[in-house]
Amino acid sequence: MVAVALFTGSSAALQASKLQVVTELSPPHQTLVDGEVAGYSTRLVQAVLQQAGLAADIKLYPWARAYRMALQQPDTLIYNIARSAERESLFHWIGPVAAYQLGFVRLAHRQDIVLHTLADAQQYSIAVQRHDIAETFLTAHGFGQPGQLVLAADITESWQLLLNGKVDLIIDDPNALSAMATHFSIKPEHVTFAFAIAPLQQQTYLAASKATSSEIVAALQQAHREVAATALYRQVMRSEFD
Repeated sequence: MVAVALFTGSSAALQASKLQVVTELSPPHQTLVDGEVAGYSTRLVQAVLQQAGLAADIKLYPWARAYRMALQQPDTLIYNIARSAERESLFHWIGPVAAYQLGFVRLAHRQDIVLHTLADAQQYSIAVQRHDIAETFLTAHGFGQPGQLVLAADITESWQLLLNGKVDLIIDDPNALSAMATHFSIKPEHVTFAFAIAPLQQQTYLAASKATSSEIVAALQQAHREVAATALYRQVMRSEFD
């Protein structure tokens, strides 16, 4: 009877918890459809929340703001966030909800941009999102000259800078190019994936702020393990999009 009472109390506490989920606009994983946040990773996050018996509002923000909210506010989840040594102690890590192979993207007509190595990109201007793993990586690898890295609020601003000719390169996943082209009403052939950055091939996560209760974190981690056994999860993690 004691165990039943504890379990019932725990379930009630979880149901009463009010979570917020923050992310950025980043098709095809995070999109906005009829005013609602959608996309492939969003479907996984929603499945995890449902499996855990938790309710939450998912909101889109510029990445730097979403990241700051997840750092500072309790009961806050964030996705898709890269897991790194620098970030390891800053969040509770729930589980992967996407897989990326990031690299440089250029306009198709810019055939003068030829990249064989990471160092080849140092002569060009590159838009990256503030507080994004790409900014951290490039800065650590010598991309620190004035004007070399142009900081953007989110991936859509980086794309806008590229399309407007304000920068030479951006960083994105080749599987995202078609969705981003649709978002900007351009043909996919307008852009080219120019060079894969091997260290930026990684899974990205759903994570919780450090001030999120251990009970909620445990429920989400268990729910993620269950969702990870589904066909939907395998489809998203293999980038097998409709």
